[in-house]
Amino acid sequence: MSATEAAPAAAPPVLGVPEMGLVVLVGVSGSGKSTFAAKHFRPTEVVSSDRCRGMVSDDENDQGASADAFSLLHTIVDIRLRRGLLAVVDATNVQSRARQELVRIAKDNDVLATAVVLDVPESLALERNRTRPDRDFGDHVVRRQRRDLRQGIKRLRKEGFRKVYVLRGPEQIDAAVVERERAWPDRTELTGPFDIIGDVHGCRAELEELLGELGYTLTRDGRGRAVGARHPEGRTAVFVGDLVDRGPDSPGVLRLAMGMVRDGDALCVPGNHENKLVRALKGAQVRTTHGLAETLEQLERESDEFRAEVLEFCDGLVSHLLLDGGKLVVAHAGLKEAYHGRASGRVRSFALYGDTTGETDEYGLPVRLPWAREYRGKAAVVYGHTPTLRAEWLNNTLCLDTGCVFGGKLSALRYPEREVVEVKAHRTWYEPARPLAEPAAPEDGRPEALVDIEDVGLGAAGAGLHVETRYGHVHADAGSCLAALAVTSRFSVDPRWLLYLPPTMAPAPTSAEPGLLEHPNEALAAYRGAGIGQVVCQEKHMGSRAVAVLCRDEEAAGRRFVPGELGTVYTRTGRPFFSDPVLGAEVVGRLRAAVTEAGLWDRLGTDWIALDGEMLPWSAKARTLIRDQYASVGAAARAALPAAGRALAAAAARGLDTDALAARTARRADQVEEFSRVYRRYSWDTDGAAGLRYAPFAVLATEGREYTDADHLWHMGIAEQLAETGGMVRGTRYLAVDATDPDACASAVAWWRDLVSAGGEGMVVKPVLGARAEGAKGLAQPGLKVRGPDYLRIVYGPDYTDPERLEVLKQRNTGRKAGLAMREHKLGLEALARHARREPLWRVHEAVFAVLALESEPVDPRL
Repeated sequence: MSATEAAPAAAPPVLGVPEMGLVVLVGVSGSGKSTFAAKHFRPTEVVSSDRCRGMVSDDENDQGASADAFSLLHTIVDIRLRRGLLAVVDATNVQSRARQELVRIAKDNDVLATAVVLDVPESLALERNRTRPDRDFGDHVVRRQRRDLRQGIKRLRKEGFRKVYVLRGPEQIDAAVVERERAWPDRTELTGPFDIIGDVHGCRAELEELLGELGYTLTRDGRGRAVGARHPEGRTAVFVGDLVDRGPDSPGVLRLAMGMVRDGDALCVPGNHENKLVRALKGAQVRTTHGLAETLEQLERESDEFRAEVLEFCDGLVSHLLLDGGKLVVAHAGLKEAYHGRASGRVRSFALYGDTTGETDEYGLPVRLPWAREYRGKAAVVYGHTPTLRAEWLNNTLCLDTGCVFGGKLSALRYPEREVVEVKAHRTWYEPARPLAEPAAPEDGRPEALVDIEDVGLGAAGAGLHVETRYGHVHADAGSCLAALAVTSRFSVDPRWLLYLPPTMAPAPTSAEPGLLEHPNEALAAYRGAGIGQVVCQEKHMGSRAVAVLCRDEEAAGRRFVPGELGTVYTRTGRPFFSDPVLGAEVVGRLRAAVTEAGLWDRLGTDWIALDGEMLPWSAKARTLIRDQYASVGAAARAALPAAGRALAAAAARGLDTDALAARTARRADQVEEFSRVYRRYSWDTDGAAGLRYAPFAVLATEGREYTDADHLWHMGIAEQLAETGGMVRGTRYLAVDATDPDACASAVAWWRDLVSAGGEGMVVKPVLGARAEGAKGLAQPGLKVRGPDYLRIVYGPDYTDPERLEVLKQRNTGRKAGLAMREHKLGLEALARHARREPLWRVHEAVFAVLALESEPVDPRL
């Protein structure tokens, strides 16, 4: 009930209160406000003046602390409303000035305010107060409060309360039922898929053609007029407003759109032209400019019933729509993030007209502020209103007004596919006051806004990064983010290339086999235990992880990445793989040639491709590491151990028992030689790009899509095609295995033994179903590495196979590394998905940067 009157005695009063908004309880001391609040609202939702008084003075009855208490109360209410929560104020609120401040806070936060009046007999309030030892004020206080209440109860709606409920007497108060109401724009339960249609402006024929292109089947009445349209796959159309004015058939557009909305096949938000039409149909004095005169003339030829339907339809449209769990916002002129899902005159004005300066340009049109340039919201905002030559994404916003009525195009966005579908205008129906403009762009002219320090968790709040992925929340603390910033700001490739960083890889659980630290059986058992039976065992190259982003031509590079370049190869941490830009360009050229020769541009329908793989040899990137860490160990041992052997031999000649120590020293000499043979095996001299080899094992992304849903056998097939070109691309051996079949597992173990005995590093076990594979426990590890015993010498030292050392190493904890690998894997999937959806660079980098930040966490680097 929404009028300022008592609820009918025959039925329990039903109080509709907003899920997000302000509820002000109004009543004299002793009216039962705290009891009512505790019954109908969560403790965290209730902001009590008594509680605030106690928080600032340690005494809830200290009236001298009231000023500070209400200052705290207002602050808490403001914060809750700003965060999109419900705030229920438990105070007497019988005086107008107390309520005015609360209403002001609600308006500042663009939420609705509701008043709930608890009106009890004065005698009951006095009796309740007399029984409470903490209430030592006289009866005159209650009488004054009741007088204020009676005087102000009729003014509540004028004060700004959208709804007012008056509950008279304890019976009504006890019987009242509170129901939560979502804000009108909140249609988050609708997940689509959607087809969002730009400004139609009376272009009925083009609208019918566009609906046909989108796959809708039109329904016509007996006179052949389109009165509805339905998609066979259940898609929903969403109109961004401005259905009317300027074009040849506004009634026809309205008839079709209203029919689709009525039948549940479409949604619609109002445009500024519908807003003006409503005022005209209601008889208000409006200027019939910008095509309104033509619309009114066209509607005059329609029936009174149809005009009434048009008025009811347009007048009932909600300022904007929040869809798909809050991931999509549709508003006629766009909407900044602070207004999403909120309701106020300010929000409606922004949604209808955008953010304007109040000035007009040389064409007499409003000067609009470029809100989309600064947009950082997580929801995609799709809008119209400002005609542009083409629809282009900017900071996760898209303007779909491509000026159909001015001779341009009528555009629609398929969501979530993020595919724009267009039809050309049949003619210029209305001459524009201002020529169609290029889409909005950042001040620096780049196609996407630069990443800001706020985007990587290092703003004033310093809370680190909180990234929501399809598979859950991932957090990187501020310290890790700061370390990552130091790396990216100094060493990173141009950030426009950084669409993905590979996750770290967890080792297989420690082996139970005698003398071995890692063994395939544990990796196979781990996937089997996770409910994943089909895996692929993939040769692990001893190289350095390298992501290659390659463009077919300069046009593709300039449109999607960096003008003037054709591609890049970067490391796991986003650094250029080659310090020499000439060598880097040569490698990119050879890889592009392999993609061209393999026919992948056409096969994948793309003009750019991103690959994940290994660059060989290991020494191409790790030469300094090999020289300073591994070679120096070998050199020192070869100098020291023979001298130790001679000293032990001399001691033995003097009759000392040195047999055990001499045997250990001799064993260590053999171990050091084996240690040196291992790292030498993975090193060779290269002459520019000629000696380099690239072993790809995954296609990450191409234009408009990413391939985390493709199975690993498909990825390996692509890698084989590239290797067959004979250039610098090297193949990767692999074996598909049924992890539930003991014979197949035995074959996998034998295959691994053959790899490592021939000098290979080992293998990686991955789910056949690909990077998004899920088992009984959710998302699966993307891969588990099983390294050979010889290779592990350069990880754990020449003598790691000594029984006493191996026993200690077998106690290693791989869980932390596995957890880190999973978090980084989730971020990688999210980064690729955002890039494929053409989300802005800062949104992609939110996930990419978080991977780099997690790399600074303390995890045993040997795992």
